[in-house]
Amino acid sequence: MPTPFKTALAIASCVASCLPSLGRAAEAEPALIGASAQVAGQQLQLNGAGISKRLLFKVYTVGLYLRDQRRTTEAVLSSDGPRRLVIRLMRDISAKEFEEAVLDKLAKDIAQMDARVAEQMNGLSQALAHLPSGLRSGDLLTLDWIPGTGTVVEHNRRRVVQPMQDIAFYNTLLNFWLGEQADDPQLKTALLGLS
Repeated sequence: MPTPFKTALAIASCVASCLPSLGRAAEAEPALIGASAQVAGQQLQLNGAGISKRLLFKVYTVGLYLRDQRRTTEAVLSSDGPRRLVIRLMRDISAKEFEEAVLDKLAKDIAQMDARVAEQMNGLSQALAHLPSGLRSGDLLTLDWIPGTGTVVEHNRRRVVQPMQDIAFYNTLLNFWLGEQADDPQLKTALLGLS
């Protein structure tokens, strides 16, 4: 039987970045994420946020930060300047559970991914899967796009991998939550600020 994490987070949204979900979106708890974020010296505003749930369990809260409000996936992906996706874990997730979920997601999506993006995604998932204590309730994952630097992924404010400079990689991460095949349409709606 799949673990709650494996079925609720079909990737690494985090990923983080990154870990998408099969759960229900709910209003994010204010204490878990803020109304704004500072990225690369620029003030970003919360575009939308939600809580991923699996059955009765809250798995993580996620927030999308942009310079200005964007209400469609296309508008988010084409936005200039820095962006941030922040994930606050609400349950413990072992490194093994995380790695299995990522590998399952990659197996489903690999055919549609550019080879370079798939390689970067695998590198990120391996780095996160090898965190000594796994992912713990309260842990914070940030997935930042910084023009001129690339995708910066941090776990509890510590960099996990070297920045990945291809915008296609960052947009692939965002599409786990915002794409046409997003695992949780309600969470997508919440991140776009439409709920």
